[in-house]
Amino acid sequence: MREGGRRLSDPNFSFHFSETDGEISDRHSDFSGNEPVGSPMMKSPWNPGTPWTVASLDEDSSCPKNTLVGSLVREEGHIYSLAASGDLLYTGSDSKNIRVWKNMQEFSAFKSNSGLVKAIIVSGEKIFTGHHDGRVRVWKASSKNPSHYHRVGTFPSVFGVFGVSIRPIHRKHTAVWIKHSDVISCLSLDQEVGLLYSGSWDRTFKVWKMSTSKCVESVKAHDDAVNSVISTVEGFVFTGSADGSVKVWKREGKGRKSLKHIYVKTLLNQESAVTALTVSKNGSFVYSGTSDGIVNFWERENQLAHGGLLNGHKLAVLCLSAAGSLVFSGSADKMICVWKREGLIHTCMSVLTGHSGPVKCLAVVREMESTTARRWKVYSGSLDKSIKVWSVSELAPVMQQMTVVQNGSQVRSAKY
Repeated sequence: MREGGRRLSDPNFSFHFSETDGEISDRHSDFSGNEPVGSPMMKSPWNPGTPWTVASLDEDSSCPKNTLVGSLVREEGHIYSLAASGDLLYTGSDSKNIRVWKNMQEFSAFKSNSGLVKAIIVSGEKIFTGHHDGRVRVWKASSKNPSHYHRVGTFPSVFGVFGVSIRPIHRKHTAVWIKHSDVISCLSLDQEVGLLYSGSWDRTFKVWKMSTSKCVESVKAHDDAVNSVISTVEGFVFTGSADGSVKVWKREGKGRKSLKHIYVKTLLNQESAVTALTVSKNGSFVYSGTSDGIVNFWERENQLAHGGLLNGHKLAVLCLSAAGSLVFSGSADKMICVWKREGLIHTCMSVLTGHSGPVKCLAVVREMESTTARRWKVYSGSLDKSIKVWSVSELAPVMQQMTVVQNGSQVRSAKY
């Protein structure tokens, strides 16, 4: 960690929150605590002292509402990662346990003695988890007992690292090349080509062939910790780092020897750490959250031109998720902003409150009983050791005070 330099090298922020005794330390801590102009925090009807009241909202009972469904609490550690698949929710914490929830009840749990679980992703019947020891572990439920999970693989395997260490098959394929030397912070999948991407505090992202568990490429991507990696359409990969940059990479080739990722361009380069990335389902929009509380977005159809800023948080944005026409941003200010996209215009339609600590992770799935009403089930994990479950509709009325206006007309981002 560089104390006096341009950036710190820990991607967890250092600050205290009032209702818990926990403290998180991140690899970057230059977020601004200044109140942004036009911030939903300033104007939220749940924020004491604001001139707005709940009565100022559209009270039409026929309109769908965004509501808190319930909370899942197990006092064993801060929640660092979430993944949802169907009616199952997987949660990772600093307790080393991965817990499985179903219908708001604990369904199962499995444990790895490898430090906190920073990332979880689900592909079919397999669950991939990224760990503090720089390895990815693969889990699967038993066919005889679905509540029993067992480990079916590790990326890289102990034998793989040992073998390469003794007899490198290529001067680049050393133990360091195929294994992360620091915490795995993020995971992403490309289902079509069967590749898993892992990003790490060691400043690299690695590419794994899921069918063989082999590392097919290691890319030195940034000058500081990689906090987010996203694989999207047409072979594009986006990485966000504590060095303040968002980079674009393009996959070329197919086989282990020919596959490589070519640097395309840098979308963002600033002092504030990039803490989260997400893309819309069709890859049309790319979003980044940063430690100054800002969400930037870019338009793929316009050669990834910068589309604008969403300024809705007082503190660092720690997680992002996109579903349908909605974008969700979770923050160290303990709140979740729900943004609705119409063309290039993004409006903060709701602010979800209830956590007593920073919102560290989000997972969103479509509500199964509501295939036509465009309702989403949103899971939020926090450093207050709880998971909250929300029901959010794309058709819910927009909070009037959240609509951003400039010179009497709506603008396409919350603040420029």
